[in-house]
Amino acid sequence: MQKQDLLKEEIKHFNIKSFDARPVIEQMAQMSFSARDTARAAEIYDKMLADKGASVILTLAGSTSAAGCMQIYVDMVKNKMVDAIVATGASIVDMDFFEALGFKHYRGSQEIDDSILRGLYIDRIYDTFIDEESLQVCDKTILAIADGLESRPYSSREFIREMGKYLVTHGKKKDSLVQAAYEHDVPIFCPAFSDSSAGFGLVLHQVNNPDKHMSIDSVKDFYELTKIKIKAGDTGVFMVGGGVPKNFTQDTVVCAEVLGQEVPMHKYAVQITVADARDGACSSSTLKEASSWGKVDAKSNNDQMVFAEATTVLPLIVSYVYHKGNWKNRGPRNFASFLG
Repeated sequence: MQKQDLLKEEIKHFNIKSFDARPVIEQMAQMSFSARDTARAAEIYDKMLADKGASVILTLAGSTSAAGCMQIYVDMVKNKMVDAIVATGASIVDMDFFEALGFKHYRGSQEIDDSILRGLYIDRIYDTFIDEESLQVCDKTILAIADGLESRPYSSREFIREMGKYLVTHGKKKDSLVQAAYEHDVPIFCPAFSDSSAGFGLVLHQVNNPDKHMSIDSVKDFYELTKIKIKAGDTGVFMVGGGVPKNFTQDTVVCAEVLGQEVPMHKYAVQITVADARDGACSSSTLKEASSWGKVDAKSNNDQMVFAEATTVLPLIVSYVYHKGNWKNRGPRNFASFLG
């Protein structure tokens, strides 16, 4: 078996504009179980965008970008359906920035012998394959960007903005979330930025420049996102997966209070997750539970958990909201410019 035999069927990213999900969601609303939950999540997300006073924060965890949802997130940015993003480093670097450099994710199989993949330098995400040698090019590109910056602490948002600026000149893919966010003034935060391909490049940067180097300041991330919450006032959160992005975003309400600023809890909240709520873990803690911490306003009844694998329901929800068209009446928040 040769490497080219396995890396030949590219992942195709979903196009929310290709069909109108409104009739599907409207029928699902008349059903029960996860179908009704999905429909209600779509309705709440649409309410976020119809509320001209509310800003929307998208959180991303997991591998949906590699699995075919990358274009969905790009279209959300381009169509003013999201005002800030909090994500895992892998979603932004290993998946989006990686493809922006001209590389691909490929359809594979979870049944394959992983020792074969290791021998061919192919990495696996469930049934998706990635060329490890291409990932190393991504690492070195991060290194080159870091080497060109002033030696000081940066928030991940500042560094990702530099990545977007780099892609304007050097990008090889038309649609990239990092570049689209840069061009539309939408900040992206990765509070665990080094837990990704970027980490290897940044380690090399510090090893090569032991006395004078840039670094990532996760506390600055927290402060910057909290400043966005303070400025925004009313907010809605649309969460794909859980993990650090989910908790980091919800905690901005508490952080604002610590800073002496009274801000409203997140007015709207949707989470799509496969995590089990029974074990008490943060990723599976329900939005109702978050209300006890003063993070999500459960009294407004504008919160919905959807227990489903995100690639199966996200395209329906976002297509529904796109075709409803309430995003057309929203103005850009320009939070990236606000942070400087």
